[in-house]
Amino acid sequence: MNNAVADKTIVISAQGISKTYSEATDAVTIFDGLDFQLSAGESIGILGSSGSGKTTLLNILGGLDKASSGSVEVCGVLLDKSSAKAITKLRNSHLGFVYQFHHLLAEFSAAENVAMPLYIAGMSRRDAEKKALNLLDLVGLSHRVKHKPSELSGGERQRVAIARALVNDPKCVLMDEPTGNLDEATAAKIQELMIDLQGRLGTSFVLVTHDKRLAHTMDKVFLMESGQLKLIS
Repeated sequence: MNNAVADKTIVISAQGISKTYSEATDAVTIFDGLDFQLSAGESIGILGSSGSGKTTLLNILGGLDKASSGSVEVCGVLLDKSSAKAITKLRNSHLGFVYQFHHLLAEFSAAENVAMPLYIAGMSRRDAEKKALNLLDLVGLSHRVKHKPSELSGGERQRVAIARALVNDPKCVLMDEPTGNLDEATAAKIQELMIDLQGRLGTSFVLVTHDKRLAHTMDKVFLMESGQLKLIS
């Protein structure tokens, strides 16, 4: 995306993290001694085969899962030293999430889905919906704000999900296969949208994907292999 990152403030830093799962009498190590760093305004793509651990890493960076060892710091907060309540507050304040499946609430309109995190945070309905409408306009859906998910195309639903991820002005958006459930043409449009939004808003992105073309639109590209991240671009 950007050739240089103007702000070198560290948004996410992981030092020597490992993740091990216990299965019956065996312990399965996904990765061990892994380091990761993301600066403000930077975008990072992570490629890897299924089961390589890239989604597990993303969940640990977002505080949705815990590392077995090592430390993760997000926006100056050490996750391994924080309570579950504090981590939830951090996620709601500083992080956005986009998944392969949009996870929109079927009974609510596009505008209401985007505004939902703000409702939960206690913002007034009027202010939350105003901000949601601004985000939907930014992602090209100002004409679909009253439509429910069932009335939207796959690409439109994913645009709503991206707007929802941005509505709390996050320092970073974590994306897990955001185009994996879309056809090639729609995926290309979502890709263009992400590049545009990063340029306009200066938001950091961490993207895990099988899509090499999408990954290489990021500032840096890593390959998750044998439990380690290897810089490839």
